[in-house]
Amino acid sequence: MVTYQDVFKNEEIKTYIQTADQSLMALGFTEHSFAHVVRCANVAHTVLISLGYDDRTSELAKIAGYMHDIGNVINRIDHAQSGAVMAFRILDKMGMEPSEVARIITAIGNHDEHTAQPVSELAAALILADKSDVRRSRVREKDISLFDIHDRVNYSVTESFLRIDTEERLFNLVLTIDTSICQVSEYFEIFLDRMLLCKRAARFFDFTFALTINNTRLM
Repeated sequence: MVTYQDVFKNEEIKTYIQTADQSLMALGFTEHSFAHVVRCANVAHTVLISLGYDDRTSELAKIAGYMHDIGNVINRIDHAQSGAVMAFRILDKMGMEPSEVARIITAIGNHDEHTAQPVSELAAALILADKSDVRRSRVREKDISLFDIHDRVNYSVTESFLRIDTEERLFNLVLTIDTSICQVSEYFEIFLDRMLLCKRAARFFDFTFALTINNTRLM
């Protein structure tokens, strides 16, 4: 059985994550390196554990979260699909069962908001994990005067947390935003498609998705 620790320690995968992030840095994108993918892995795992899924299914979601952005090493465009193909080759070579490889690459291939659909529990958990990772530490530019809207929105977020309420059947993305840096309207300007995708992912589990900013529920 190929475990999350096996994947986490794999030097080939580490190289792809690092090189992909270097390409995105050159293009001006926010951080997509180990801080992002490890967070996605942990949140995807937590989502499924909290909903009562078995340990192995939850571990597969964790693996998908860790590997989901490796396709950026090829190109940002269609990176979900190219990443899924790369993950197939890597996991197959590591000896993972085809049925488990299939579940992981389905999730990876369905995480980008332009093409994604929550077609499985792994895909839905990965979507929620990936699209909820908004935080100041993802911003690379140090000069605030040079920030674009993506930098401003991420830098303005001083706290973020995906709260899972199983009794209310609610996923609530709770953000604290410094409105002197970014107005709430700017958040929706660039992240509306991602939040709508999170709503679809929540519906897969028969949950509702909410967005709360500065103690005000907006979705």
